[in-house]
Amino acid sequence: MKLARRGALSSHLLLIILCAVMIYPVLWWFGAVFKPIDEMSSASLFPHRPTLENFTEGWYAITNYSFGVFMGNTLGLSVSVVAVSVVSCSLVAFGFARMRFPLQGFWFSIVLLTLMLPNQVTIVPQYVLFDSLGWIDTYLPFVVPHALAGGIGGSFFIFLFVQFIRGIPKELDEAAKIDGCGSFKIYSRIIMPLLVPAIVTVSIFCFLWNWDDFFGHMIYIQSIGKFTVGQALKMFVDSQSAAPWGQLFAMSLLSIVPGAVLFFFTQRYLVEGIATTGLKG
Repeated sequence: MKLARRGALSSHLLLIILCAVMIYPVLWWFGAVFKPIDEMSSASLFPHRPTLENFTEGWYAITNYSFGVFMGNTLGLSVSVVAVSVVSCSLVAFGFARMRFPLQGFWFSIVLLTLMLPNQVTIVPQYVLFDSLGWIDTYLPFVVPHALAGGIGGSFFIFLFVQFIRGIPKELDEAAKIDGCGSFKIYSRIIMPLLVPAIVTVSIFCFLWNWDDFFGHMIYIQSIGKFTVGQALKMFVDSQSAAPWGQLFAMSLLSIVPGAVLFFFTQRYLVEGIATTGLKG
């Protein structure tokens, strides 16, 4: 009994040490947000003279633009992508889960195979295509692919919706058909209301992945007035890698607030959506 207690105590002690090591950079970053410039190189976690200057100066650090412009750009783009992605991916998933058509299994396998295709493989032909359409320096390269059930995570979202829809009793569809509902009415009035946990899960993943899509934003967006949060943060660092670190840390802290708030209010649906999806099919 004593050996078991000692083993449990050792395990907990090891976990505490590992957690302390992992959380140290986060605590240092949080403390650096409130440090004045002369304390930035200090080894202490938290400042001796806390200040909010990093927030006030960082908010207006970029000439002619406040950081709120970039937050608004990123928020508008992410919300638009989430809206079109939820509709398009759920509609495609409804077709795979409820309808029957030639080579259905083959096409679904193709969708799943695209999960294994790195984004870097398609970035060059995509850029050439979007450039020929005149979409460079617009948000269309992000919104349109998601409207066609593509873009970042499109295949994964389709798979998640398919698994969830397969767990919904088909008797509901049959009852709706008796009442005169067609396929689209079944999708919109029967399936969609029952997809709320999966929709929330997809929305969170889609929002966060597009909010953090620094690589794609750097390629397609060129005007400063259209920059997203990631591009704005990059502007704090010059060609010699020098930067007002306090302002950069403060703005990076603000940049994670929308994602943190979204997760805080929807985590129950997120867990439910992932758990139930894993049990269905």
